[in-house]
Amino acid sequence: MALQFLYLVTFLLAVLPPTLARNNCSIETFQAFLDANGTAARVVYARHYAENSTFVNPNISSVTNPTQLPAACAIQVNATTDVNTHFSFGVFLPDTWNERFFHAAQEGEDINWVDMAVGLRYGFASVATDTGHTGSDMDGDWWKNPESINDWAWRANHLTSVLGKFLVERFYGQKPKYNYFAGCSTGGRQAMKETQKFPRDYDGVIAACPAWWTTHQQLYNLKQTTYQAPQGSDHTIPMEMFAVIGAEAIRQCDPQDGLVDNIISDPLGCHFDYLPLLCTETKNTSCLTGPQIETLHKIYNDWVETNQTFVYTHPHYGSEAMWNESGVIGNGSVGNEDSQLWYPQHILGLANFTVQDFDYSVVQYADQTDPGNSSANSYDLAEFYRHGGKLIHYHGHSDAIVPPGIGLYYRDHMAATLAPQGIDIDDFYRFFAIPGMEHCYHTPSTMGAPWYIAGPTQASTLSSSLYSVPGYQDAKHDIFLALINWVENGTAPDYIIGSRFNSSVEYTSRTIDKQRPICAYPKLAQYVGSGDIDDAANFECKALY
Repeated sequence: MALQFLYLVTFLLAVLPPTLARNNCSIETFQAFLDANGTAARVVYARHYAENSTFVNPNISSVTNPTQLPAACAIQVNATTDVNTHFSFGVFLPDTWNERFFHAAQEGEDINWVDMAVGLRYGFASVATDTGHTGSDMDGDWWKNPESINDWAWRANHLTSVLGKFLVERFYGQKPKYNYFAGCSTGGRQAMKETQKFPRDYDGVIAACPAWWTTHQQLYNLKQTTYQAPQGSDHTIPMEMFAVIGAEAIRQCDPQDGLVDNIISDPLGCHFDYLPLLCTETKNTSCLTGPQIETLHKIYNDWVETNQTFVYTHPHYGSEAMWNESGVIGNGSVGNEDSQLWYPQHILGLANFTVQDFDYSVVQYADQTDPGNSSANSYDLAEFYRHGGKLIHYHGHSDAIVPPGIGLYYRDHMAATLAPQGIDIDDFYRFFAIPGMEHCYHTPSTMGAPWYIAGPTQASTLSSSLYSVPGYQDAKHDIFLALINWVENGTAPDYIIGSRFNSSVEYTSRTIDKQRPICAYPKLAQYVGSGDIDDAANFECKALY
C-alpha cells in the first residue's frame, strides 16, 4: 500500500501544473519532474531552509557551508550521462525569485554550494556541479575513465545547465528570463568553455583569472618549479629573497603609473633593472648572485622554445608574494615539483612520468591529445556574440599561478579571429586587469590594493555570508551587477570600482577604506593630481599608450 501511494504521488507531481508543486521542497517533487522527463537522475537530497539558516552539506564535510541563507529550497541530484558516467549537481531555489538563473563554476573541489549561495542572495536560482568527482581535481582516480575527463572538462557543466534550467522551469512554472555563469581559475576555464562550445547556454558570463589553455597552463605550472631545482643549487633563489625582490619591484615599478602609493598599476610599462639586486664586493647579503639573477630572468620572461615558439606567459612584477605558495615557484624541492605531476600522470595518461622526463615534447603531446577537449582555446565567439551574449574577463596583475598575460593573449587572438567577420569585440567583451590582485582574490600586504569587485568567487572567499559590496550594491562597484546591467540594459562597463575593507573581524560589518576605478583594458586609472588617493572620484581612466 505504501509503495502504491508513493507511485500515486509521483504521478500527480509529474502531471500537475508546475505552480502547484512550487512550495513542495521534497525528493518526491523533483524526482517526479526528472522521471516525467525521462532523465537518468536520482534526487538524493531536498530540504527547505528558513531565512538566515546555515546550509549543511548532506554528503561532504570538506567544503565551506554558506550561512545566513535567504529562504530557499536546496536539492542535490546524482545524474548519469549517455556514456554511463556520473556527476552530481546542487540547486538552490529561493522563495523570492528574481527570474534569473545562475551557474557557479566548480572551483576544483566538489559542488560549489558557497558560490551558489552568493547567487542565491542576489535572488537567483543557482546551480553548481562537482564535474563528476568529489575532492580536489588532483586527487582520486576519477580520471581513469576518459569519458570522466570529458565530464570534468565540459560535459557536466553543460548538462547541469540543461537539467538545472529544466528543474527551475518546473518548480516555478516559467523559464528563467536571463541566464548567467561565473567562475575563477579552473572555473574561469569552464566559463570560457561554455561561451565557445555551448554559446547559447548563457546570456552573461564572468571568466576570472581563467586557466583556459589547459595543455599549456598545467605544464607551465610544472615548468615554474624547475627554475629553482634542484634545491640548494647555486642558481636557487632563497625563498626569503622573494620579499626583497618584491620590495624592489614596488620601488621601481610603482612610480611608473604617476603615483607613488605602493601599488603597481602598470607592470607592463615597468622597465625593471636587475642590477640593484646583484651581489657585489660591498653588498653580499639580501642580494642575488649572477646565477640567481639568471633564474630571476627566467621567472620574469615568457616560456619560449625553438624558433621563438611561444608556450606561455610570465608572472608580472608585483607577483612575488605568491612565489612561495605550493605549486608555484618555491625553493626547488622535489615535493614542490611533484605537486604539479598530476596533469601529465593522470590527465595525459603518462603514469610513470617524472620531472626528469619533462621537455617541450610533452607540451606537443598535450596539444595533440588534449584529453577531454579541456582547453578553452577557441577564439571564435561569433555565435556567442550573435546570441547576444556578454563576456567579462578579469585578471589580477599579481597572479603568479595563471599570469595575466595569458588573458591578454586570448583577448588579442579573439579580436584577430572576429575582426574579419565584422565583429568588434568591444560590443560584447571587456577585459579588466586588476592592479595588485593575486589569483582570483587578495592582494600582497605590501600593496594593500583595492581588489574587491564582488561576484561569487570573491565574496565567498572573504565570508560565508557576504555578497555584493556592503554600502555599494550597484553596477559601478559590483562586477556581477555590472554584467547584469550590460546584458539586460545594454550598458557596457568601462570601469569597475575596486574596494578595500578595513581590518574589522566580520566582513559583513567592515567598512571600506579605499576605492579606485579598475579600467577596461587598455585604459588605466590615473590620479587627477589632487584629492584623497583613497577616493575613486579622484581617478580617471586614460589610455597610457
